[in-house]
Amino acid sequence: MPRRDSRGLHLSTMSDRAADRYREGVALLLSAWPGAAEALDEAIAADPDFALAHAARARLHAIRAELAKAKARIATAEEIVARRGTERERSHVAILSVAINGNSAKALERALAHADIWPRDVLILSLPLGAFGLFAFSGMADHDQARVDLCERHARHFDADDWWFLTYRGWSHAENGNVAHGRALTQRGFDLRRKNANAAHALSHAMYESGAHDEAEALIADWLPGYDRVGILHGHIAWHSALGALERGDPDQALAIYADYIQPSVTAGMPINVVSDTASFLWRLKAYGHTVPMGLWEDAATYSGSYFQKAGFAFADVHMALIAAATGDKITVEERVKNLMELIEVGALPAGPVVPAICRAALSFAEEDYAACARVLEPVAAEVVRIGGSGAQREMVEDMLLLALMRSGEAMKAGELLDRRLHCRPSSRDARWHGMLGA
Repeated sequence: MPRRDSRGLHLSTMSDRAADRYREGVALLLSAWPGAAEALDEAIAADPDFALAHAARARLHAIRAELAKAKARIATAEEIVARRGTERERSHVAILSVAINGNSAKALERALAHADIWPRDVLILSLPLGAFGLFAFSGMADHDQARVDLCERHARHFDADDWWFLTYRGWSHAENGNVAHGRALTQRGFDLRRKNANAAHALSHAMYESGAHDEAEALIADWLPGYDRVGILHGHIAWHSALGALERGDPDQALAIYADYIQPSVTAGMPINVVSDTASFLWRLKAYGHTVPMGLWEDAATYSGSYFQKAGFAFADVHMALIAAATGDKITVEERVKNLMELIEVGALPAGPVVPAICRAALSFAEEDYAACARVLEPVAAEVVRIGGSGAQREMVEDMLLLALMRSGEAMKAGELLDRRLHCRPSSRDARWHGMLGA
């Protein structure tokens, strides 16, 4: 009997244990649950020539920003699959290799073509999806719609109770504005597999986008204790709860969550999450009128000093600029802007001019030159989606523009922006701000 993966695709291994451990490792990887590395290592130990197990291990290294290990592991997979792999497996490994070696545009193109032939190859189908997927970081202005289109194109190939597909199909719809439908799909996926950090995360996003902040906080409070702190999304899911506390005007609770779960010294999250969560939380805390305790910005700067020093990763560029601006490092912000402009000149920054504009605006905001901040941000406000991430993460940039307008005397423009936001979902914070404009 041929060995198959969890969705019925052939696996080139003669070991039942290797196949079993691979299926478990991929399920844990796709649910951001601890134990994936151990399961995949066991698959490799059972069959050292099992190319897809090496490839999945490489993917896990890449997720953890362990790039040297990821490159070494995917090279092993490529060598093996060349001599004992199916066409599907060779394509699978090649796509992961292209992604790991930094050619994300080519990886996206090939992943989409692969999915057209083998849509149930979920490790490859997962690459374009999510807030940090290939679509999100492509620089596309319509990447939210692109995720929906991809999921709907292949929905017929998945069972109604496929927990992974339900989660990402639901996430895609919720992020693209069809929040009620997205939440219902995600809730079903979550109910089918509660030990799935991606589902808990997606559901909290759907709740956030519908203004159900109390429900999101209750979900996280109930679910998070069952998720080991070594889980890569532990700190980020707690970040959502901290945002909920800020939404209802409780900075003390928000800071307590930050101290216990989010700050760099306590989280095991991915570097991109740690940098963006710390920067955006501390920025919101101060921008909303609360005091940032001494040392927190400096701790964030110390941590970020080991990552994303080279300009060109738009989502990271924005958050690195926030940290530098908040710590008074004007030279570093200006140098990043200069490097970003050089990339734009040679066509090497897919997200385009919005990225250096946000960096410049962050510096103006930190220097309390709110009129300048608004002048820079207003023309590119519709392009912020190009930096990737989620709607909740990008909302910080809209907050920056809104507050800059309010503080520079542009009450009419600020009111129009608040009206649009409140029309989309209820927000006690936005309602407070609206009241301040009318005072």
